[in-house]
Amino acid sequence: MNAVEFTTELSGSAVLPIPIEVAAQLPKSGMARIIVLTDEHSNDADWRAGSYAQFLRDAPQEDAIYDSYR
Repeated sequence: MNAVEFTTELSGSAVLPIPIEVAAQLPKSGMARIIVLTDEHSNDADWRAGSYAQFLRDAPQEDAIYDSYR
């Protein structure tokens, strides 16, 4: 597995811009694993609430006890 690291500005859209020089390093086809790391101190409460809701969406009934721990 090869890793290519870069930083980019998030604009709130569903598209993640990849710099041209980084895109040139990527293979033209095949699978890629994407990992997005953001600043820990980001104050994006809506994103956190949405990701938490998505996480719990398909939780089995026996895990319902954890719903009160936020």
